[in-house]
Amino acid sequence: MTGTILTKAKRKNYYAVLNIYGDDGKRRRKWVDTGIPVKGGKKGDATKFLTNLLAEYNDTGVDVTKDVLFVDFMVQWLDTLKLSVSASTFDSYIKNNIRPHIMPYFEPKKLKVKDVTPAVIQKYISDKLEKLSPNTVRKHLFNISQCLDNAVLLNIIAYNPVKRIKMPSPVRFTGAKHYDEKQIEQLLEISKGDPLEIVILLTLFYGLRRSEVLGLKFDAVDFDAKTLTIKRAVVIVGGTIHENEHTKNDSSRTVFPIPNMILSRLLAWKEQQKDWKALQPNDYKDNGYICTKSNGELLLPNYVTQHFAKLLKRNGMPHIRFHDLRHSSANYLKYLGFDLKDIQTWLRHKDIQTTMNIYVNLNMQAKSNIADTLNARFDLLEAK
Repeated sequence: MTGTILTKAKRKNYYAVLNIYGDDGKRRRKWVDTGIPVKGGKKGDATKFLTNLLAEYNDTGVDVTKDVLFVDFMVQWLDTLKLSVSASTFDSYIKNNIRPHIMPYFEPKKLKVKDVTPAVIQKYISDKLEKLSPNTVRKHLFNISQCLDNAVLLNIIAYNPVKRIKMPSPVRFTGAKHYDEKQIEQLLEISKGDPLEIVILLTLFYGLRRSEVLGLKFDAVDFDAKTLTIKRAVVIVGGTIHENEHTKNDSSRTVFPIPNMILSRLLAWKEQQKDWKALQPNDYKDNGYICTKSNGELLLPNYVTQHFAKLLKRNGMPHIRFHDLRHSSANYLKYLGFDLKDIQTWLRHKDIQTTMNIYVNLNMQAKSNIADTLNARFDLLEAK
């Protein structure tokens, strides 16, 4: 295969042009944007780009005569992907990223897989960042990159163009809040008798994620050994409930001890469910879940989020997200004197850096206390 460096009218960059010969002996040309500007750039750099590009095509044995549309290839790739990820992950990719964003963007362009260059990906990023957050666009790019990795594997393209572009920087969420020890105790008190009573108790005590606490079933409770196993999660994607028999990461699947107070509350809750079932034997839905309505139906994630906000407002408590109960649990452990490693183990953070990031936020309260104490002390000194 041979190639040359050319320019295009009204285009700002140099192009690497590959000479491709089909089985019929006829030459075709493939134009690849080098990303190197004609004005201010060096043609020598563009030539190096061409040399590397030719080497990649020759080394990988890529069949550049394949004319597969990118969108069609993505549909084929999804059939393969479905076999390797969970149903909830697959649904999330389809309903959140691919169907509403990626396919509608690329379909009208009729681009073939081999025509999806780094410049095309960079344009996608620019267009999407006008309406979407960098974190959301990064999720799109993850899916596109997975698809194009598969194209490399099948020798349709020589390299994955997503890996040659500048990814949008992730935006770190800074709105996390937490309750202090007094507010935690107040929350436990006002939640007694509330539909979220057992949900809030287990979430705060074990620092669970919403999907994990809702995924708890009584088969995860060993009343004799006094243990609780975190082994499944419940999520909703596009209105469909998914029960995943695994959690966020390997460190998340763990066994917790159940102290007497939690054990007695779980036993009492189990008896409550038996009473509900006896009152409605034909209508009660017994799926084994712990966090249910009075008819046995699972408490749905959106209901938990919305009802939790109403509970706080009704009782005059500061608004926090339901997920902030996990941060509050970390705060309570810190208040009780446990160190970072202890907190990491209890919250099942795979990386202690995650624990440290939470700790930095929680530590602001301690800094405020120091500032207030110093302020009072300095006031006394100035008064003398």
